[in-house]
Amino acid sequence: MADITGRALSAVSSGSPKLMSSAFDWLAHAQEAPHQADRDWRETGIALLPLGKRFNSVYLPAPVVHIALGTKDTEDVAHALAELLDGPVIHNRPQHQYYALVERTNARAWTQDYPEAPMLGDGHLSVPASDLTGPTGLYWAVRPRIVGDLCAVPSVAALVHMARDPQRAGAR
Repeated sequence: MADITGRALSAVSSGSPKLMSSAFDWLAHAQEAPHQADRDWRETGIALLPLGKRFNSVYLPAPVVHIALGTKDTEDVAHALAELLDGPVIHNRPQHQYYALVERTNARAWTQDYPEAPMLGDGHLSVPASDLTGPTGLYWAVRPRIVGDLCAVPSVAALVHMARDPQRAGAR
């Protein structure tokens, strides 16, 4: 259950609090001043983290995700993304966008192959606090579970291929 901001009201999570805390500490260290990320998460629920230091992100428009998975249901999408990508995914519900956190790789080469789902390797990404789990605003569709937890780039590529191929779309 969540309050109006999407902050979790219960302690239900798929990871232990200690591992979850370590995972978010690792994310915060993408900044030169990790304490700033911690403060932002406490005060506003969102920290702006630099891309290309510890991770990149693949921007997945909601229509690409929904076509690939064969559903628009928020819970079904979250479960499918957790299963298929096996890593953290942010959902920006008002903007109809998903962001898969991936290992650092050549963003330009990826984007040439997958223009409908560009990889972001420069700039910053708005990253929700660990307790922002939806269903409104910016939240975790799939939270990071451990230090260094990221989606594998080939798994994200497979998701995009599923959206491209109507025969494979929705086939999980």
